[in-house]
Amino acid sequence: MHEVLEEHAHHHDDEPWTLPVAITISILAVLVAMATLMGHRSSIEVVLLQTQASDQWAFYQAKNIRLHEMQSVADMLGVLTPVEKERAEVLREKYQKEIERYEKDKDQISEKAKEFENERGVHSRREDRFDAGEVVLEIALIICSLTLLTKRKAFWYSGIAIGVVGFVAGLSGFLVH
Repeated sequence: MHEVLEEHAHHHDDEPWTLPVAITISILAVLVAMATLMGHRSSIEVVLLQTQASDQWAFYQAKNIRLHEMQSVADMLGVLTPVEKERAEVLREKYQKEIERYEKDKDQISEKAKEFENERGVHSRREDRFDAGEVVLEIALIICSLTLLTKRKAFWYSGIAIGVVGFVAGLSGFLVH
């Protein structure tokens, strides 16, 4: 590898900055790929968490419907004059216990759905940071490439500076909690 770099450096003695610019472009390309991968992973996680939250809310609604059915039956048993009062009271107590269970289940399901939504929010913010890093790194990559076309080092230095900004933006995705 060292020999290849040396040969390349001797071949471009009139443009000694070509090799460092090419290496910079390669590094930026790797960073773009990493930011893209992390952005895609976060995006998939957002979709999965949203699906789980939606499933929980549907489950919550089903429990809520059952709860109202149980309440209606318990209310009817409480106001109607049954022939068998004792049996009616036993049934009413059974439905009251079911109502309490559904209330408890409903609260737990609601909490779980909110947890999924909160986690989705975190992954969504991570996705935004990774995507921002990706875009800025791509811009840096293009600006560095202009160095090879124009032979102006100002593009290289600008590309490096912009690349650092893009790297920090992408890296900040790991800091979102």
